[in-house]
Amino acid sequence: MSLLAALDHLLNFLAPAAGVALLLVAGTQVFMRKRPSKLSWGVQAAILFIVGAAVLVAGIVLLGRDGKMLTYGALVLACASSQWLLLR
Repeated sequence: MSLLAALDHLLNFLAPAAGVALLLVAGTQVFMRKRPSKLSWGVQAAILFIVGAAVLVAGIVLLGRDGKMLTYGALVLACASSQWLLLR
């Protein structure tokens, strides 16, 4: 596998974590305007991306392959719980 192909696979593997993180932060900015956050949106997105990436890696290690719905459910649950903790 070439370096470009490996980078493409890595980016596609991490894309769900980035998407969920950005959508959660954007949704928080839109729907929870009255609740000010101590962290900027970039810091929130970075934390949620790291949590999401860790869940995806744990899913591939525990389940043996990528793309299982259980992993994606855990991704959403972990990111939503992390965002809830960040906004407390």
